[in-house]
Amino acid sequence: MTEKSQFPEARVLGLDVGEKRIGVAVSDPLGITAQGLGVLHRKDRDTDLARLQEMVRDYRVVKIVVGVPRHMDGRPGKQAQEILDLAAALGEALAAEVVPWDERLTTREAERVLIQADLSRRRRRQVVDQVAAALILQGYLDSQ
Repeated sequence: MTEKSQFPEARVLGLDVGEKRIGVAVSDPLGITAQGLGVLHRKDRDTDLARLQEMVRDYRVVKIVVGVPRHMDGRPGKQAQEILDLAAALGEALAAEVVPWDERLTTREAERVLIQADLSRRRRRQVVDQVAAALILQGYLDSQ
């Protein structure tokens, strides 16, 4: 059996969905590590879905982990339902499994990591959503 057939390329996509941007991360083919892919600036739902569908096809994604905002007491955050609706539409459009994932404090953790990396405030704003998506995805991968 060749190594390629032994380890099929099936990746997991991680999303940090915000009002203006969507941070995107993808796993390695073995589902061990997460790496940031970038940030999509939101347009409208159809455009956002089309751009995410392209990424799912390009990376052969079989599962999508979507960060769901929650308050510290576990109650869903104000954007939770909108994010879950977008995730469900994406899962339907792609016939991919969608996993909601608690994203409490991931943006703050991403900011902390970027400050420790000594990135300028301007550069941090450009990549914080991507780093948050990678943290969401890595949390999910580590739990598996």
